Amino acid sequence: MDRPFVIVSNRGPVSFALDDVGQLTTKRGGGGLVTTLGPAVAGTGATWVAGALSDADRKAADAGEVDAEGFHLHMLALDEAAYGSYYDVVSNATLWFLHHGLWDTPRRPRFDRRWREAWEGYRAINHAFADEVASVAPEGAAVLVQDYHLSLVAGRLRSSRPDLDCVHFHHTPFASADAFRVLPDHAGRELLEGLAAHRACGFHNRRWASNFEWSCAEVLGESPRTFVSPAAADADDVRGVAASDACATALARLEEQIGDRAFIVRVDRIELSKNIARGFHAYDDLLRSRPELRGRVVFGAFVYPSREGLPEYIAYRQEVEGLIERINEEWGTDDWTPILYDPQDDFPRSIAALRRSDVLLVNPVRDGLNLVAKEGPIVNERDGVLVLSRESGVWAELADGAVGVNPFDVAATADALHAAITMPADERRERAARLRELATARSAPDWLGDQLAAAS
Repeated sequence: MDRPFVIVSNRGPVSFALDDVGQLTTKRGGGGLVTTLGPAVAGTGATWVAGALSDADRKAADAGEVDAEGFHLHMLALDEAAYGSYYDVVSNATLWFLHHGLWDTPRRPRFDRRWREAWEGYRAINHAFADEVASVAPEGAAVLVQDYHLSLVAGRLRSSRPDLDCVHFHHTPFASADAFRVLPDHAGRELLEGLAAHRACGFHNRRWASNFEWSCAEVLGESPRTFVSPAAADADDVRGVAASDACATALARLEEQIGDRAFIVRVDRIELSKNIARGFHAYDDLLRSRPELRGRVVFGAFVYPSREGLPEYIAYRQEVEGLIERINEEWGTDDWTPILYDPQDDFPRSIAALRRSDVLLVNPVRDGLNLVAKEGPIVNERDGVLVLSRESGVWAELADGAVGVNPFDVAATADALHAAITMPADERRERAARLRELATARSAPDWLGDQLAAAS
């Protein structure tokens, strides 16, 4: 890359831990951002600015610049109280709910004085990131700011480092202008002004970009420059995991549990937007309305807890687990468990499930993209059918090979699962081949290149 560039994100590409003698150890970080952007950035010499989120991270931050796992990293130690407001209250409990349409609006949200104080914390953390970038960015660098956590970075940077060109990439959906009006007026305007201060704002899907433009036109009277660039799954990485001993062991165990039954799979966090409960209700409907499938199909649920600091997520996990228990009790037999539930975050086992799946269900109520929908077709070995929500960002890319569903329509989702299970073999082969082609059409360097191009 000819031009120097800086990546800015809440969570870094490397996580730190302390060994038995108190020495720092490193491993590649988790999360979709690192999975998609990391392979293109590692080894380029680019600077990556991220928050120090653990005690070990803060120790690394004290050491200054860190070179690890191919990344040149600046860890930013942050005020813990302000960070809690920025991350828990505003990012997770407000902006995530806003952009995914998760609020029960007759009851929530409630923007009181304490929330206004939290917004000040959100602003303070964004400014701290901006100040760190200002101090470390090379002259004339492109600054690629990642995700909704850091919407206010560019406005601060523009005054202190006018030589820098900032691009923002939004990994979630963006709320419609009607939904956006729920935010307090002052916060909504400040958020949009902060995003508009970037040279351009990127999204995975044209729908999300249009929603952002619509909100800006209504609140700011102008529509900033946008671009659409879907992130790519790391095909080499998932194929490498699929070829690993750990994945082979997990696959053998799955084969013992499933036998010759059809296998429906989902791989998700237990997260409100992922629509896990409706997926199980659809499976329940399938077993109730298609009695010939009882005992002949297993639903593998490889779902692990998320955001358990929020009461809504604790309640949702309890609802999901109660639903699994009820379905297994109602329909299960001595030699058949309808839902195979695994709440562990075990990537090789999840990849084994994707390899073995006959049907992959991805039915979010809304998603910025959804990488599982791409990873599944890359590693699947059984011409698996993808049943995909039309509310996912990835629908725009994969519609030609997937079976589309309205994620709110349980009966239609059950019908789609039935159609997928009973689909003729030649149609399955054609769809699977098309999905592999679409899922591998873009690479991590393509996505990085689009962001850098937007900075020029």
